[in-house]
Amino acid sequence: MSTQRILEMDFSTELNKTHRIKVYDAKDPLTGAEVGAAMDNIVDKNIFSGTGGEITGKIGARLVVTDKSDIELI
Repeated sequence: MSTQRILEMDFSTELNKTHRIKVYDAKDPLTGAEVGAAMDNIVDKNIFSGTGGEITGKIGARLVVTDKSDIELI
């Protein structure tokens, strides 16, 4: 069995859209302070943009954890 941890960060954009950035294999443990600081850094440095325009603020974040198990076929 393997576990996957994905950090999903949602940002607002200048065109009032939501821009999601996913970080695969997020570290464990991960604190809200660390995620918030990383998101502030992304907004401040203005390094990402998309069809919704430039990122202007933070909306929220979540950690998605999934367990995967292979099934043996007979």
